[in-house]
Amino acid sequence: MSLGVCIILIAVGAILTFASDWEVDGVNFDLVGLILMAVGIIGTAVYTSILRRRRVVVPPVAPTVTEDERRGLH
Repeated sequence: MSLGVCIILIAVGAILTFASDWEVDGVNFDLVGLILMAVGIIGTAVYTSILRRRRVVVPPVAPTVTEDERRGLH
């Protein structure tokens, strides 16, 4: 699930919960909206934690120099 999908889930859930007055027998749109927002928030947290792990940069290892190389004796 990408970050865009997570944000869309949060937006759709907020619209269903706070901005709609629809009533259908057997469907509670407030609960559906809360579930969508929760899934979107969890997805965003998981996505950012995975993205943070991918961007860890390992510094390059400096080559070891021996005493012979410092003196010019190869």
